[in-house]
Amino acid sequence: MNKNKAKTGVLLVNLGTPDSTATGDVRKYLREFLMDGRVIDIPAIPRWLLVHLIIAPFRAPKSAHEYTKLWTERGSPLLFHTVDLKEKLVQKLDPNLYQVEMAMRYQSPSIAEGLEKLNKANVKKIIVISLFPQYASATNGSVVDKVMEIARTWQIIPNITFVNNFVEHPLFLEAWAELGREMLEKESYDAYLFSYHGLPERQIRKGSVDGYCQLSDKCCAQYTKKNQFCYRSQCFLTTRLIVEKLGLPTDKVVTCFQSRLGKDPWIQPYTEDMIKQLAAKGAKKVLVFSPAFVADCLETTVEVGQEYKEQFEELGGERWDLVPSLNSRDTWVDCVKDLVEQNT
Repeated sequence: MNKNKAKTGVLLVNLGTPDSTATGDVRKYLREFLMDGRVIDIPAIPRWLLVHLIIAPFRAPKSAHEYTKLWTERGSPLLFHTVDLKEKLVQKLDPNLYQVEMAMRYQSPSIAEGLEKLNKANVKKIIVISLFPQYASATNGSVVDKVMEIARTWQIIPNITFVNNFVEHPLFLEAWAELGREMLEKESYDAYLFSYHGLPERQIRKGSVDGYCQLSDKCCAQYTKKNQFCYRSQCFLTTRLIVEKLGLPTDKVVTCFQSRLGKDPWIQPYTEDMIKQLAAKGAKKVLVFSPAFVADCLETTVEVGQEYKEQFEELGGERWDLVPSLNSRDTWVDCVKDLVEQNT
């Protein structure tokens, strides 16, 4: 092996997290996150007024309290699980061929820091893997935006490849199936709920090809070249593929969307509504998956695992079990390794 041969750089990018549970750090995180024009897709001046004068000041104290519910001695689970994923990936890749870095789209460590390390290493190519299984402009698209904003200032720009979607990757699906099987071996359930992070309907419609989007089963029940980058369609596809691997009864499976912000309509059905419907139908034991997240975070541990559990129990439910995220599970690490090698 020629040790002087240029390596391929790999940059793993997750969403981000506050540096601490202090209100000031949470406010700082929210401002950076929500000022992204792909996250809140309205003109810059109204967005600044909304974020800086309304959302961040009033939401930060509440969010800071929520973060205390999941913070550990290692800090934010989303951050340290991504660190663990990177370290395991490094062990599986040839160090003579690859240099792996990680970053957060918002806050630390930044994309700029990760790219700078790869740039200084004079890598011949950079593979950017956005750790969001389903493509969305507000997540994967934002990562592409940021990477190119930084790389365009370089004198020499190596080849840059983006991995923006991996919902159909066999190892991604198998990792979720393994976790599901572990839960099913311990308990039987009346229903299976798949909860994904929501998006405003307008963002889905903006990406509609030839007016194909109907935000319903008319389009999302099939995965085609016209809706291959539709977030809602990809979520329903993810559910179908995991359900198929686990052999779950399809009449007991529901797909829904959580984490609404603001008054505009978001993609439906809403998770809160589906919880009410399941309880009304007499479901007592529900197994919950959150396959839009590859690392446990506020939206999984607290929102789905605690808040929705309380809602379900208040409606007469007896058991609400959340399947943990992929985190640094070996099969998931193998999936990321394969994504790297496929794009080398």
